[in-house]
Amino acid sequence: MKNLLTGMEMTQQQALDLIALGKDLKANPAKYAQELAGKSVVTLFEKQSLRTRVTFDIGVNKLGGHVVYLDQANGAMGSREDVKDFAANISRWADCIVARVYDHKTLLEMQQYSSVPVINSLCDLYHPCQAMADFLTISQQYDDVSKVKLAYIGDGNNVTHSLFIAGAILGATVTAVCPIGHSPDAQVMKAAEAIAAENGGSISVTNNIEDIKGYDVVYGDTWLSMGDDTPLEQIKAKFMPYQINQELLDLTGIKHVLHCQPAHRGLDITSEVMDGPASLIFDQAENRMHIQNAIMLTLMKGK
Repeated sequence: MKNLLTGMEMTQQQALDLIALGKDLKANPAKYAQELAGKSVVTLFEKQSLRTRVTFDIGVNKLGGHVVYLDQANGAMGSREDVKDFAANISRWADCIVARVYDHKTLLEMQQYSSVPVINSLCDLYHPCQAMADFLTISQQYDDVSKVKLAYIGDGNNVTHSLFIAGAILGATVTAVCPIGHSPDAQVMKAAEAIAAENGGSISVTNNIEDIKGYDVVYGDTWLSMGDDTPLEQIKAKFMPYQINQELLDLTGIKHVLHCQPAHRGLDITSEVMDGPASLIFDQAENRMHIQNAIMLTLMKGK
């Protein structure tokens, strides 16, 4: 594994090793305090960010490395300068490129012309760092993630795709519960199903909440992704039956709740649940940093 763009680069053992390393990084930070000493990571952000930017920046610092942050003020990739030239120049100076972009094709081109590892910190199709943080969080509650049943509720999007892929690699059961017309990408789902078949996992989509009775974990996301200008009232009418609330937990028997945030309290999730005993949401946010550090160490140090 030289880059992490989709998550499909990982074998099951590599995914398990990343989770184990993430746990050790969290438990024993001093052990890794100089692992990236003398190393520099460039983080490219076409899209706004809170958790992704902060966790990469502070995470690299905790490993003894240095971050250079570039946003749109430095020129949009492919506009002011070709993506090819961005990648070729940056990889002459930096030891790793972390990119949060609009289009997955940007990452594919960047990978082609970069001589250092490229990590996808979000694109239109995938969010692999998020999904690995999610399964790190789940693994802190369940000894065997392959036995976990995870239900994603909401719009089929990049997070859904990466949960499918990571879950399939780890042999877990992942079901997306989506309103009609909001299912995940069919090609990504087909790829995840093939991976799941190899690892004893299960990938499925439904629009019926009843289908996730007896599941272990429910996962939410914002109903309106960044840049989506659909009127909120239109979205509410379609998505409110899929709100994560106490009634849903009581109906399904689900014990743990995840949400990748930003969360819109009172819409995609209630404050009662987000702040309640079932919530692992802020552990999940913290774990972004630990799993990203594990990914960077694995790619940059050849572990």
